[in-house]
Amino acid sequence: MFSAKSLVKCLAIGAALTFSMTSRAEYPNKPIRVVVPYAAGGTTDAISRMIGEKLSGKLGQPVVVENKPGGSEQVAMSYVKLAPADGYTIVISTVGGLSVNPSLYGSKLSYNPQKDLVPVVLAASLPSVFFVNPSVPVKTLDELTDYLKKNPGKVNYGSSGPGQPSHLAMELYKSLTGVDVNHVPYKGGAPALQDLAAGHVQVMVAIGAEGMPFVKAGKLKALAVTTATRTPLFPELVPAAESKGMKGFEMPTWYGYLVKTGTSNAIVHRLNVAFNEVLQDKDLRKKMNEMGIEVLGGTPQDLDARIKQDTVKWGKVVHDAHITLE
Repeated sequence: MFSAKSLVKCLAIGAALTFSMTSRAEYPNKPIRVVVPYAAGGTTDAISRMIGEKLSGKLGQPVVVENKPGGSEQVAMSYVKLAPADGYTIVISTVGGLSVNPSLYGSKLSYNPQKDLVPVVLAASLPSVFFVNPSVPVKTLDELTDYLKKNPGKVNYGSSGPGQPSHLAMELYKSLTGVDVNHVPYKGGAPALQDLAAGHVQVMVAIGAEGMPFVKAGKLKALAVTTATRTPLFPELVPAAESKGMKGFEMPTWYGYLVKTGTSNAIVHRLNVAFNEVLQDKDLRKKMNEMGIEVLGGTPQDLDARIKQDTVKWGKVVHDAHITLE
């Protein structure tokens, strides 16, 4: 027979389980905030607002975007770390914030992507493209590699800044092909592309959607896309991985949604289902494709695997190229 103490204990456990199940069943019952690590008006902000608008309809609650730029995503991540692990604070992050920063900052990084955050969904990707100034006498990536080998140390490439995807992609290209080309960092992709078009630098790996208008205007040439396979966003471009010595090369700028560690599995699942439904919306996909954005989706495990895979990949590039933020 149960003692009175055992009965009270069972009732308490039952009540706690009932409360937990009810709490989860009611999620969400108030507005959800999506923290964006970059300023309003940029690509990350645009993606979060387009998806957020559709997500609000799926979840039946307002989805509010909060921009917290600074520190290469560290300001936003620190904010999320202090929020309750209840699913009402979501962060959208990038390959830089989740897979590159740990190697760039080391012990100085204010967060640990794999310990402080739980993946929800890999949402989107921005393919990049190898661009050259029209003065460079090449039409393909193979021709560029040959040209650079014949002119070691005489050609400059631009990037949006040290440790940025445009920098890492070129360093990986250098390591795979053995070319010698000089790095000229800029404070952002826009000024770098402007100088590329003006001929102050000759080569750059840049986000396709940002560089293709220069190609259409005759100010740049596009050689190859950095996706593993051909992309319908730029069907005329072959993957860089098909060029000599470039097997396995891939450098998309991807975006994922995460919540604070400790958030219940039920809430993570609820969010993942809602995000995937939103990412299948035809109007959303059309709008994002027109912006040069590839819409993804999948399980939390897909994002977790991508984070870990790219942490190893780009960590090696950072180490081998001696990339620092000094």
